[in-house]
Amino acid sequence: MRRSILITGASSGLGEGMAREWAAKGRDLALCARRLDRLEALRDELVERHPNIRVSIRALDVNDHEAVFRVFREFHDEFGTLDRIIVNAGAGKGGPVGTGLFEANRHTAETNFVAALAQCEAAMEILREQRQGHLVIISSMSAMRGMPRIMATYAATKAGVAALAEGLRIEMRGKPIKISTIYPGYIDTDINRKMKSRPFVVDTVTGCKALVKAIEREPDKAYVPGWPWTPIGFVMRRLPLSVLGKLS
Repeated sequence: MRRSILITGASSGLGEGMAREWAAKGRDLALCARRLDRLEALRDELVERHPNIRVSIRALDVNDHEAVFRVFREFHDEFGTLDRIIVNAGAGKGGPVGTGLFEANRHTAETNFVAALAQCEAAMEILREQRQGHLVIISSMSAMRGMPRIMATYAATKAGVAALAEGLRIEMRGKPIKISTIYPGYIDTDINRKMKSRPFVVDTVTGCKALVKAIEREPDKAYVPGWPWTPIGFVMRRLPLSVLGKLS
């Protein structure tokens, strides 16, 4: 059993939801995010509900790369070991490329890929030293193909982290370090709540239960929830561009 779990982006959305699910399972949690006040409230809630678990929090902006390495190391030193590290923090702002929204697209690209790389670097340093552990990278169903309009940059970053995870998985084959790529479909969170179309959306509790169940299996990759996103993933990789053009 993976006892100690680090989650980035834990102050809201999927990170917060996964923290609640693992707390209910009796796991110790290392939680970090930009909004310390929300982390404090979450920690107090979890410890009150589950007094036998340990919850540690740190403020962290994942775009501060030096801080990523420092915070991960502080959590490791505090817990003694980090059995599972979830690279979850991300951003969803942006617009069609070439329409004057470069700064928003740049922020999404830097947060979702460069900052994710920093998290993977910091995580893998620790897991290599431990010679064991589970690295989980949260991608997106949008990573299946290039996506148009407002999804273009976001989808590209999620494809990038999925490729990074696959490279690590190849390298770690036969070793006691597992690498999982998780492709969530539409789970109701702030990052997608303003979208005009969210087919097959599920509420946060349902989605996070499915995420935790999938991650606990430690798969190479998983589409979450499995139905209908596993068959949709298969189809998306084969759709003609004329159809993809209607998806955002």
